[in-house]
This record gives sequence, C-alpha cells and structure tokens, in this order.
Amino acid sequence: MANETANHTALNDKQTAFVQALYDAYRTKKPLQMDEWDGVVNDDETAYAVQDAFVALKGLPTGGYKVSLTSKETQDMFDSDSPLYGQQVDSHFLPAPALLSLKDQTMAPLLEVELGFRATTDLHASDSLEDLLHKTTVCGTVELPDSRFADWFPDLSKYNVMSDCAVGGFVVYGAERPTDEVFKTVDDAANVNVTLYHDGKEQAHGKSSEVLGNPLKSLQWLVGKLEEQGKTYKAGQLVSSGTFLLPPHLTAGKWEAKFDQGFGDVSVEVRP
Repeated sequence: MANETANHTALNDKQTAFVQALYDAYRTKKPLQMDEWDGVVNDDETAYAVQDAFVALKGLPTGGYKVSLTSKETQDMFDSDSPLYGQQVDSHFLPAPALLSLKDQTMAPLLEVELGFRATTDLHASDSLEDLLHKTTVCGTVELPDSRFADWFPDLSKYNVMSDCAVGGFVVYGAERPTDEVFKTVDDAANVNVTLYHDGKEQAHGKSSEVLGNPLKSLQWLVGKLEEQGKTYKAGQLVSSGTFLLPPHLTAGKWEAKFDQGFGDVSVEVRP
C-alpha cells in the first residue's frame, strides 16, 4: 500500500520499506548496503518525502536543520546543482564542549566546521539577508555528519543522502551571540576563518565564504525551501549552515575548531 507523507508525495511499497530500513538502521546501528537501495528514490520531492516519513518514525522534536552541498566542490561530488537539507532531532544538538562515543553513538561519521544560526522569531521566504541578520543568533559549530549506509562517503547517491536526513549525525555548537552584533553588515559573514585541530595538531583551514559565498545565503535558501514545502523555520530552531572545508573522517581524540571574529573554540572529545 502506498504511504503519503506530510508533503503529499505518495511513496510506493519499496520506498515505504526504505523508510523503515532507515529507521531500523538508525535504531540498531546496523548499516544498510548502498546497492540494495540504489534507484529506489530518483527525484528530490520523493527524497524529501522519505525524509519526512523517517523523521516521523523517530517521534522526536525537530531542533533544527543541517544544510549540505554548499560549495561547488561538494555539489560536484554528489552530482547536484543546489544545496539540500536535513531535519535534525533536538537531542542531537549538543553544546560545546561535548563528549561522544564512536561505538555507542555513531556509525561512520565525518567532521565539518560551520556557522550555526538560531532563529529568534519565525523566519520566512520573504526575509532578506539583512532581515536574517537581525532575526538570528550565530555560533560556531562542529557538525558530525553520519549515515545509515556503510561506506557512504563520497559514493552515496544524492537522493539517498536526502532521504537519510542529509546524513545527519550530531551538531556541537559554541556560544551564541546576536548575529547583527557580530557582523555589522551581511558581507561580514563571509569573512570568518577557522583552523581545525585534532589532539593539538593542525588539520585544516577554512573560511565562511566557502558556504555559497556567504552562510547567510545558505540560511536564506533553507528558509525558502522549507516554505516551498509548507514548513516554517521556527523560532528556537538552529541550522548548521554548511562546511568551511572538506570533511575528514571522525576519529577518537579531541577535535577543536578555533574561529576568529570572537567565536572562540568549539570542541568535541571523541571516545573509541
């Protein structure tokens, strides 16, 4: 029997089975095999419908979102010409410094360094970048993408990435400040620099301009996409808006993202 999700896209039997398989993998930490689910979802609308149904099975509040494919490099890797988003459960947003267990809490995680934006009032597609500057707080984040599929990066299909909540794992977030106090102008949001360290050793550098030229554009894209689907970016929700750098695999040890512009450090201690 076909199942209809919140966005009124009917799922066929195989797609409904895919939703259940994603949830079972999420619950048991036993990964899916990519070849078993290739071609089950072949368009954006159905992929977001599968995501909605997967989220519904979790039965937990959506604390916010993650935006992926916010650079040409990552879009090319997944054969896409636009970003995509994933809904994230509230309990997977963790204040820094955070502590995680690879064995107990993750499957095959990576690590990304991003800016997070939390809405202080509901956001709308009609909001300009200037409006978003005044309607949010901002923080540094370390996002830990993870997938319900084995050996997923970078070979998982775009539609299965979307179905899997944009391979959402955890988001560790730093101190939040009013965005319009941190950035005098919208353009200033493109000039945040970060250095990533693992156990005190420098790993990579990144800059916020990697995120669609300006992370506020990522937030604006998300708000518009949600509204197009009949959803609202609600007050209190947080988005990790797109990575400054290509993600390394998450390994045990202490990971620290050191931001400039007064954001400070965001760290996560990862146990085996």
